[in-house]
Amino acid sequence: MKLSHVAGTVLISAATAIASVYVYSKYFQPKTGMGMYQNGSDSVPANYVNYTAAGSNALTPPTDFTQAARIGTPGVVHIKTKINPRQLGNNLEKRRSLLEEFFGEQFEDNRRQYYSPPQMASGSGVLISDDGYIVTNNHVIDDADEISVTLSNNKTFTAKVIGTDPSTDLAVIKVSSSGLPYLLYGNSDDVQVGHWVLAVGYPLNLETTVTAGIVSAKSRSIGINRRNSRNAIESFIQTDAPVNQGNSGGALINTAGELIGINSAIASPTGAYAGYSYAIPVNLVKKVVNDIMKFGNVQRAYLGIEYDDPARLTDEELKARNMTRDMAGIKVLGVPQGGAAAAAGIKEGDVITKINGVNTSSIPELMEQLSRYKPGDKVTVNYLRESKELTTNAILKNLEGNTGIVKLGVMDFLGADFVPLNKELSGRLGIEGGLMVANIGSGLIKKQTNMKREFVILKAGTTAIRSSEDLKRALDGKKATRLEGFYLNDRYANIYFYDLNLSGGTSF
Repeated sequence: MKLSHVAGTVLISAATAIASVYVYSKYFQPKTGMGMYQNGSDSVPANYVNYTAAGSNALTPPTDFTQAARIGTPGVVHIKTKINPRQLGNNLEKRRSLLEEFFGEQFEDNRRQYYSPPQMASGSGVLISDDGYIVTNNHVIDDADEISVTLSNNKTFTAKVIGTDPSTDLAVIKVSSSGLPYLLYGNSDDVQVGHWVLAVGYPLNLETTVTAGIVSAKSRSIGINRRNSRNAIESFIQTDAPVNQGNSGGALINTAGELIGINSAIASPTGAYAGYSYAIPVNLVKKVVNDIMKFGNVQRAYLGIEYDDPARLTDEELKARNMTRDMAGIKVLGVPQGGAAAAAGIKEGDVITKINGVNTSSIPELMEQLSRYKPGDKVTVNYLRESKELTTNAILKNLEGNTGIVKLGVMDFLGADFVPLNKELSGRLGIEGGLMVANIGSGLIKKQTNMKREFVILKAGTTAIRSSEDLKRALDGKKATRLEGFYLNDRYANIYFYDLNLSGGTSF
């Protein structure tokens, strides 16, 4: 009986083993007969894209963003702004004075006073300290009379502006509170194309919203900051994380929940999200924020070279400058005397390839690197001269050509860029000169008047204006003034007046 039991057990084990071998060979063993082969050979199968070599760990499992979202959302705030009604019609045509001469005292200026309607807007911001400092976009709070900040726990505070920088489209505001959650800075230099990122903000007046995407490009320039500053700086992180109106000023974070950028813009033909969004890299944000908090304004450093962006030149212009679109560096087209580059021995025709060891193969990359430093900082510059690589040290300077701290003045509070009329144009217009408004950004001109670009200032009060220095001298110490001039595109050459209240300028 025992022998028969043993025999039965052996037979069952053998049958099980045979069945296991059959099942494995039929259903689990790789079928070389169904593979794809290269070069017609049936001995070397082509591997699928998810093939993993033995012993390797090349595959990354799907990322769970739960922890990053949990870290990021409390430090992102909802910003709501209000612009109060403003009186328009500061411009008075000079022809009106002729009517006064003709009719005498019987003529009265009974013009109606027109006001712009109040405006409400919203955006996002990022807490960067537990005592209420918040970084956001300049365009989110630009010209706002009232700013309110709502935290993720629905507590609301009134915020004040600490400082702005239209060139990078950044601003720092503050609420009076303590013990607030805030995001930790990451390192945007470590961000690589293909990395997962999350955008956190308050789009379309929704509550806290988190979207995910990947970094699709770095050091992108889309020209949007030039609307508010002639010295615009753009070196965006481009992602395909969906963002919409209201996301501006919100956080771009990595999968560890660290702040790596401030969401700023979208590329869109319709104004709504169309596939790509752009964030200001956090390493640039840190520099701007630290300067604003320490000095009240950004201490911008300049290398002192003249250059052109190959991406914005025609083939004929490139040929005339002996440049190519794929140049691995920035070709120096001029070296003004007194600048940092001239003192460092850089010459026209040199090609700058690195700043402090970081490649600068494009204008946005060069701008981003230089914008991290302040006047007086020493940087190492690598450059090519007749195909030979050279290195020099340069001490960066400010726009005034020295290394001192630049303080805000009345010209900064105007918020505009000015260009003096040249002699040829002045002669054609039959005037002795003037100062043209080339661009209007954030400042008193935009806030108090309806002045447009290409307005030529002839007088400030009773002082004739021919240069920016003339205007500065005419405005210094004044509580109010009237700007008199005309528009270049005005076929009738009417004279306009714009009244400015300068009494609160230093606290703008």
